[in-house]
Amino acid sequence: MSPDRLHGGLEARSVGAVFFDASGASIQALHKVSAQFLSGHLTAIVGPSGSGKSTLLHALAGIVVPHQGEVRFGATVVSQLGERQRDAWRLAHCGMVFQDFRLIDELDALSNTLLPAQFQRARLPEVLRERARALLARFEVPLRAGPVARLSRGEQQRVALARALLLDPPIILADEPTASLDPGNGQRIADELHAMARAGKTVVAVTHDHKLSALADQVLRMTAGQVLLPQPADTASMVA
Repeated sequence: MSPDRLHGGLEARSVGAVFFDASGASIQALHKVSAQFLSGHLTAIVGPSGSGKSTLLHALAGIVVPHQGEVRFGATVVSQLGERQRDAWRLAHCGMVFQDFRLIDELDALSNTLLPAQFQRARLPEVLRERARALLARFEVPLRAGPVARLSRGEQQRVALARALLLDPPIILADEPTASLDPGNGQRIADELHAMARAGKTVVAVTHDHKLSALADQVLRMTAGQVLLPQPADTASMVA
């Protein structure tokens, strides 16, 4: 196991990100954001829509490349890697749960869950298939329901989470992981994310769900592309 994987934590150092609209005007999405995301911790990123939460999550994953500052994972400066290197790093280290799920509608739940492994192997070992089935059973997703397009949004969300966990990555990055779920299943997924952190993973979730943020060890509040200083209610929930 590499030293980076043992480190298990992410760090954003003065990260800035700029996008351009259709007219070519620049939009500052992140303004010198600095934060640590430790292994064994669940971090909730909260704030109004458009505050930069998802952009920060994507910068941590190496999907968005900062125009200033850096994202580090142990000794690896992720933001300085080339595109293929970032893709390989993300596949090896990150389980991603996107807000829009990014499932392949024509494939069934099992095939979607196995997708990360297919980037690494031409032939999948049976142990991975068994793990995929076990994850889907754990999240109560039916195996014989045909294409995932036929599943409810809540079931699709749980397929996306199973896919993120397939390769047992040290980092879980989730964008609104409970948004499409009823209160009972939302609490269940929040508890799962909390348990993953307790098992040693670095878990970062963008969320508007107060039940999920209440379980967090660290709450980062964002507005206008900046991280605000923790409020007393947040610091009370942090783990030293």
